[in-house]
Amino acid sequence: MRNLQAPGRSPVIAPHGMASTSHSLASEAAIAMLKNGGNAMDAALTACAVQAVVEPGSTGIGGDCFCLYAPAGSEAIVAFNGSGRAPLAADVSWFQKQGITHITQTMPHAVTIPGAVDAWCQLTRDHGQKPLADILQPAIAYARDGYPIGQRIAFDFAAANEVIKSDPDTAALFLNDGEPYQMGQRHQQPALAKTLETIAKHGRDGFYKGAVADDILAKLNSLGGLHTQGDFDMAIGDYVTPIKTRYRDHDIWECPPNGQGVFALLLMNIMGGVSTFGDDPLSPQRIHHEIEAGRLVYRDRSLYLGDPNFSTIPVDELLSAEYADSLRAAIDPDLATSPLPDLSLPRHKSTVYISVVDKDRNVCSLINTVFHGFGSGILAPASGVLLQNRGMGFVLDPAHPNCIAPGKRPLHTIIPGMLTRNGKAVMPFGVMGGDYQAFGHMQFLTRLLDYGMDVQQAQDTPRFFADPYGAFVEVENTISSKTREALTKMGHNIVEATTPIGGSQAIWIDWEEDMLHGGSDPRKDGCAIGY
Repeated sequence: MRNLQAPGRSPVIAPHGMASTSHSLASEAAIAMLKNGGNAMDAALTACAVQAVVEPGSTGIGGDCFCLYAPAGSEAIVAFNGSGRAPLAADVSWFQKQGITHITQTMPHAVTIPGAVDAWCQLTRDHGQKPLADILQPAIAYARDGYPIGQRIAFDFAAANEVIKSDPDTAALFLNDGEPYQMGQRHQQPALAKTLETIAKHGRDGFYKGAVADDILAKLNSLGGLHTQGDFDMAIGDYVTPIKTRYRDHDIWECPPNGQGVFALLLMNIMGGVSTFGDDPLSPQRIHHEIEAGRLVYRDRSLYLGDPNFSTIPVDELLSAEYADSLRAAIDPDLATSPLPDLSLPRHKSTVYISVVDKDRNVCSLINTVFHGFGSGILAPASGVLLQNRGMGFVLDPAHPNCIAPGKRPLHTIIPGMLTRNGKAVMPFGVMGGDYQAFGHMQFLTRLLDYGMDVQQAQDTPRFFADPYGAFVEVENTISSKTREALTKMGHNIVEATTPIGGSQAIWIDWEEDMLHGGSDPRKDGCAIGY
């Protein structure tokens, strides 16, 4: 790879193992697991459990999980879908009778059955080397003894203040004398520590049966939720067949629907035939083409994405060269397209992403989320479990492929990625930021593969995103005024993003030198550590 700019934040380079996460405590716990004989899966789940404590606004055991895993760095990619399902009583006709036209964030109906703990248990059993009890110990300690609130976490607490206040149990745990926690203050979650200890002792049954499940069900049912023990009994994740596309001389792997990975691949197929317009990925012409490709692809996401067990998702057609050619041909090289139709899908917000590579070159790409900041805002008080709001991903239109139905999974934005070349895994990667993730995969990979940047440069380069729910384009404030003016003349409604767009982690494997190059996004306190 060639370097096109003076170094800013340098990539981390190490010979043995590496972890890249969005929190230093999680990365440190993952490295400790690697040094203690754990493999990449053990380390990734250790980091994930720690983040479930120290980044409660983004992830937790009340959320969902997806994973791609390359054993010994091979191209035999394992994919796991640990996303939750709607309760069996959640038929669209019930919502119609209740006069509910859409599912909002803090409704109990926004809570699908959490899939993360089942995913952790299956992945540990099948691909780990350490027992779940060892994996959970660092998270248990931080929940029991407390952890320091970092700058970004303090921002997340403040941003979700109204959601936190919406539930008395949530407010009691996540507010400090009625106010958001500040940077440097210590926060403890003793009830969650006990729940993690129960899971460490009893595995899956420690969450989906007994006192923890009873506590969650009692809270949801008291609010009018339709959840039952039978729903918890059926909350079992699935190994699925990953999907891929070819870009330059690499293969890009994603999980199949109900996640949006297919649309990340569609974006790559479109951009594979678009000029780089020189050496600058932030030239007005290049930005314009990326924006237009994104708008077309997100239109298709709204039309087609849902649970493949309930409706046909035309994955092969979406990933065909002919379809990419037709979308690319629809891009006017000089002007923005007329406004696309309004989307019927809700906004998608928060998550955490983890990359780990171990000394044996097992490669793990894992993502875990509670969806919006602090999920549904609903906390089961005795267990300390904060519940996600993935049910917002459903629509209540019976004709739509993403309409809610008993036991159905909603559209998911979280998508771990894996890059392979010549039969070997060369990079686990992922992008945070909800809706942005598919577009973010394209931005990160093209900056890496088309513009010769290293992993850190590709992450540090300013980002932009055409909001799929409106007619504006968000740009980070480091994109020049000259470039913004040029895009405005092309017909784009440019607005400055009020917060960083997305975040990312990745580890590049240099097989020739047997070295690991890690990148992590400082916009979300990213931390890559190697040894």
